[in-house]
Amino acid sequence: MADEQNHNPNAPHPAIDEASIARLVATFYGRAREDDVIGPVFAAAVADWDEHIARITAFWSGVMLRTGGYEGRPLRPHLVLPLADEHFERWLALFEQTARELYPAGAAEAFVVRARRIANSFEMARASQRGEIRAPRHSV
Repeated sequence: MADEQNHNPNAPHPAIDEASIARLVATFYGRAREDDVIGPVFAAAVADWDEHIARITAFWSGVMLRTGGYEGRPLRPHLVLPLADEHFERWLALFEQTARELYPAGAAEAFVVRARRIANSFEMARASQRGEIRAPRHSV
């Protein structure tokens, strides 16, 4: 507990590394693919699961460890998907549950904060695309 309290908030949490991120992504997507709410969206959108998991692992590695290995624009593919509020809420619930199961509290919270920021950003971009203004819904 003392290690988490004294941890530099600008540095990656010591419990977060490439292997744990790969485990988080694989575990989350295993659950997401089986989920009644978001599973069908993923099934329709993802043709190559190995490639998708590798890409998302690189994305989260870049977000959490600043590795710079992700190349792409994550928002663009999500703008064309038939997503509704319930999809974002379920994605966050599953992602947060998985992070909290696999990481100590401080590391899990770092993922939760970033996942919620991403969900806010995607929802606001989708609303903007429709000419709407949307306030963030997922702030911690």
